[in-house]
Amino acid sequence: MEVAVDRELCVGHGVCESIAADLFAVGDDGTVQILRTEIPAELAAAAATAVAGCPTRALRLVTRNSQ
Repeated sequence: MEVAVDRELCVGHGVCESIAADLFAVGDDGTVQILRTEIPAELAAAAATAVAGCPTRALRLVTRNSQ
C-alpha cells in the first residue's frame, strides 16, 4: 500500500503529519512530503486515519497489485 498526494489540493494543514509523522512531513513549500514509498503494515492504520483526516482530501491510499 502507498499514499498518493494531489499537490494541487494540498495546502499544508499538517493534519497528516500530526497523525503519522513517520509517513508525512509538511515541507518548506507548504505541501506534504511522503516520507515512505511503501507503507509498512504497522503504519497502515495511521496512514488510513491521516488520509481520512485530510481536510482538503489531497491524500489517497493506493494498493498495488502483485503480478
